[in-house]
Amino acid sequence: MRRAEQPSRRTVLAAAVAAAVTAGAGPAAADPEAPMTTGPADPARAVPSRTVDNRAWVSYTDWSGGTAKGTRAVAGTRPGLVIAKPAGTAGYTDPHTGRTATWEYGTWTSPVHRLAVPATEAIVSWNARTPAGTWIQAEIKGAYTDGTSTPWYVMARWAAGDQDIRRTSVDDQSDGKSTVWTDTLAIDDASTGLRLASYRLRLTLYRKPGTKATPTVWRLGAMGSDVPDRFTVPASAPGLAKELAVPRYSQEIHKGQYPEYDNGGEAWCSPTSSQMVIEYWGGRLTDGQLDWVDPAYADPQVCHAARHTYDYQYAGCGNWPFNAAYAATFKDLQGVVTRLGSLTELETLIAAGIPAITSQSFLKEELTGAGYGTAGHLMAVIGFTAGGDVIANDPFSASNEAVRRVYRRREWENIWLRTKRYNASGKVASGTGGICYLYFPARPSAAQRKALAAVGVRV
Repeated sequence: MRRAEQPSRRTVLAAAVAAAVTAGAGPAAADPEAPMTTGPADPARAVPSRTVDNRAWVSYTDWSGGTAKGTRAVAGTRPGLVIAKPAGTAGYTDPHTGRTATWEYGTWTSPVHRLAVPATEAIVSWNARTPAGTWIQAEIKGAYTDGTSTPWYVMARWAAGDQDIRRTSVDDQSDGKSTVWTDTLAIDDASTGLRLASYRLRLTLYRKPGTKATPTVWRLGAMGSDVPDRFTVPASAPGLAKELAVPRYSQEIHKGQYPEYDNGGEAWCSPTSSQMVIEYWGGRLTDGQLDWVDPAYADPQVCHAARHTYDYQYAGCGNWPFNAAYAATFKDLQGVVTRLGSLTELETLIAAGIPAITSQSFLKEELTGAGYGTAGHLMAVIGFTAGGDVIANDPFSASNEAVRRVYRRREWENIWLRTKRYNASGKVASGTGGICYLYFPARPSAAQRKALAAVGVRV
């Protein structure tokens, strides 16, 4: 289904549907190149009870602990999973090209993970390298609290490039109790009390027959959550003043470019935000990687990010795990999709130097200074002012210079953390409930590890 038809909590994933934007709509402030700090955020500071469960498989012990058929764990500075002796061959007809090919494959199935928070939703994310002639499939099988189980749901067929297969989500997956909406497995009627009690994940690694090539998967995990329905959330007290020097890119200057990727830059909030944060961590693209982009276009790396996050089934660049997976294709970066429960948690990350890419929906009048309303939009949170307001790199801006915005704390935290809202027609619509992407080093510092652990992310 296309995003406008999806009745899930997050009706729109990431493409901005904005009424208008004016140059300079966000207030300009001091140069952020000099970080501003008045005090650290304390990871132990009280936050609301967690409504999120994260589990990730990342270590050699993790990969050795699953059930492998044709795959094996590899050690090293970044342990992972690769094809060993293939378990067999399988045919795959790509629905987006019509091409049929035969692939060697191996599988790995995780142990059962029992959710600390029985979940209404689950999102799978992964970090992998897929050289030419390889790709991966990620699946989840959940157990319900009523003792029954879901089928194996395909959450992604993914490759970093687009020459072998077209990376894609899979529609029309449901068992009458839960449904996959692009990148999210959701209980159909949470009011019944039904929840996911546990799950297993399964990876299938594919390669062209007769070759030695193999995907390498470094990270696989899922975020389960049960965020209560709410139109408003409690106000948090400011606890940090700090700003990170994150590059600024506008999606709007790419309007009309490469319309085959979700109508061009107008809908590129997610990959534009991703590229900003990737470059903050030092991720760079080579001239060779960018030589397909029209040399007349500014910031060709944004075009590249759009192409390499594009989901051919969803027909957009806003698939959350696809963005996290794209970030992890850069040397020594990890990416995860999670939910945070408060701005206090976000302050904890910023204090450790970790920006967050957040998803939110709002009416124009709900966010002072935005100058637009949206049914779903991504931006990068890069810091907090001395008064506690949110500093964001908002890609829905007329120029790169206008990307930096300051948004009122109370307005911003409510539109980000709520799960229910009223749309422009006065009808009840969904909110994203604190969804964000986090990108961070493969070998984070002690302070970064502490901050990530404080928000429930294992590294």
